[in-house]
Amino acid sequence: MAKDFRQQLKIEPRDEAAAEQARQHIDQLTKPLGSLGRLEALAVELAAITGQAFPEVAPPGVIVFAADHGVAAEGVSAYPQEVTVQMVANMANGGAGINVFSRQIGAIQQIVDVGVAREVDAPGVKNRRIRAGSGNLLREPAMTREEAVRAVETGIESAVEIIEKGAKLLIVGEVGIGNTTPSSAVLAALTGADPDEIVGRGSGLTDEGLRQKKEVVRKALALHRPDPNQPLDVLASVGGLEIGAMAGAMLGAASRRIPVLLDGFIAGVAALLAVRLMPNASHYLIAGHRSQEPGHLHVLKVLGKEPLLDLRLRLGEGTGAALAYPLVEAAARMVREMATFASAGVSNK
Repeated sequence: MAKDFRQQLKIEPRDEAAAEQARQHIDQLTKPLGSLGRLEALAVELAAITGQAFPEVAPPGVIVFAADHGVAAEGVSAYPQEVTVQMVANMANGGAGINVFSRQIGAIQQIVDVGVAREVDAPGVKNRRIRAGSGNLLREPAMTREEAVRAVETGIESAVEIIEKGAKLLIVGEVGIGNTTPSSAVLAALTGADPDEIVGRGSGLTDEGLRQKKEVVRKALALHRPDPNQPLDVLASVGGLEIGAMAGAMLGAASRRIPVLLDGFIAGVAALLAVRLMPNASHYLIAGHRSQEPGHLHVLKVLGKEPLLDLRLRLGEGTGAALAYPLVEAAARMVREMATFASAGVSNK
């Protein structure tokens, strides 16, 4: 990959001709006009994304990026940092929530270590470690700009790999203790949002822990003063390796006209980063669900996306998107498999 991936990737705008063809076909299906509501709009959106009036989204691909965060030392998580490597091993053994839901939807699964603090000794985990955890953003930059670029490039490459294995839709998840803190910092840096309004409890902080976490984000932003017009520098100063990789995976999928079904808060922040890097990426994003993290609603508003589900989830890993996937597949199947009035011999109004 060349030094600037943005010069190598081409992300096309929506295919409006395919969208219109899908819209006209949907209006001929054996149902009252508009009676399948948002499912019809979703099918048209899939046509615009894929460039196919009769889109296919099966099988989905699920990539989970894993990394640690130096800021975990500041007490911003309810869990100790060693849980990251333990959870990656659990995922490798198929025991995590995302494994269960991935199996349910027949997904191609991939786990990628981009920066876990300890080396992961588990079968099936791709070693793409850029460094052993990010720096403590309260006291130093999370990573160098070069490492930020490598994180994004690793995500692009991972997306291309899973697409070449047959994935027709991409779900991007994450695992990493403390990662809602850099996500909050990236969101505040890119949008100017007040940390008091967007920082949440993450994995279950107490009131005192939440107050500390907000203060950490506020101080980190004051220390680094990241420029919102330089998204790579925002990632480098206050972000996380898996956040960069997630953004890269979304860009890689968009460059192949593959829909990206977004998970919760961290995935939403990664999506915002991807859109700030390459604005056309926005056309390829579908919001799977709304997380309980307060910052997620802010992200969705900035992205202009309406979530398909609201189940009060806050696990991450890609679980919310995996649960929303059957709705996306239903939209695609509706276009491809429902009869029209003419083909079924049913009288239209």
